[in-house]
Amino acid sequence: MSEQAVPPVRFRADVLAVPAYRQGAAPTKPGFKLSSNENPFAPLPGVLDAIARRADVNRYAAVAMPELRETIGAEFGVDGAHVHLAAGSVAILFQLVQATAAAGDEYLHAWPSFEAYPSLGLASGAVARRVPLTPTAEHDLEAMADAITERTRVVLLCTPNNPTGPTIRRTDFDRFMTRVPSDTLVVLDEAYREFVTDPDAVRGEDVLRQHPNLVVLRTFSKAYGLAGLRIGYGVGDPAIFAAAASVAIPLSVTGIAESAARASLTPEARAVHVERVAELAERRDALAAALRDLGLAIPQAQGNFVWIPETGEAPGGVADALALAADFSEAGTLVRPFGGVGVRISVGEPESVPVVIEIVRRHLAKR
Repeated sequence: MSEQAVPPVRFRADVLAVPAYRQGAAPTKPGFKLSSNENPFAPLPGVLDAIARRADVNRYAAVAMPELRETIGAEFGVDGAHVHLAAGSVAILFQLVQATAAAGDEYLHAWPSFEAYPSLGLASGAVARRVPLTPTAEHDLEAMADAITERTRVVLLCTPNNPTGPTIRRTDFDRFMTRVPSDTLVVLDEAYREFVTDPDAVRGEDVLRQHPNLVVLRTFSKAYGLAGLRIGYGVGDPAIFAAAASVAIPLSVTGIAESAARASLTPEARAVHVERVAELAERRDALAAALRDLGLAIPQAQGNFVWIPETGEAPGGVADALALAADFSEAGTLVRPFGGVGVRISVGEPESVPVVIEIVRRHLAKR
């Protein structure tokens, strides 16, 4: 809420103190929208056909959605009872924190990380504890383990980390889990999992069954290009999701989203998505390499975005993240600035890559 806006009724001070999640803006002039980590590819024809055939929008969707849950569960070697659906994986994040952490309880997350994390506990009165990233923009798992107390109910791990890009390595994850109490929930937020090419990265399907207190989150928004339909999923112990469902908004996953997700998981659709993701990963790596050639210390990029750190007058980054974002906006292309921290640039159309490089080059030249 802005400083000028005074609510006409009384609100909780702790709610007003936390900024609401800020969606990436849309361009107002010809250019590229690289502010929301969206998939630049058009929806697959089979997905559009599935949406068009879903004419029963006068009816609520069946909540169970057993076919979709079974298909997802098979990827993890579990049955559909271990799969939980919601209007995007972020909705499951809210459910899990609210179901586990009451007023005065705590949940941990790295920072900077997904912008929604600080607000997850507001409804229940839980306190968010931020643990700074390492100098290489990675999760400091040793520091996170040290920060766990008897009040900690949930630990959120974002891999690859949004907005900085690095993954959590499997060996580091295994070591971390040995230090987490068995009754503390750990959420492995893998919204960008499909873009990961690092062979050492932890993968939810490889570790889920070893840890009853672990939930793995994925989404159809990024790799599958269904951001506008809002559907994501979690995989874990059914008893965890039974509790999460108690605080969920009822009937939030639409039948249209279900049909689009099922169409996205056919063998034919999967083959196309694998090709598209590989192309985006290659484009991401090329963009990161070109920005490093300009003298920038770009962290390991494993999502569908790259991160430029704000370093003030020190080398390796930009002096002012907001100033760089303003230069992008002036040129008609939008990126996501984090004031005082850095700038996240989504990987978009192939034509956007030389535009990004040139805008950054001109910005650095002004220094």
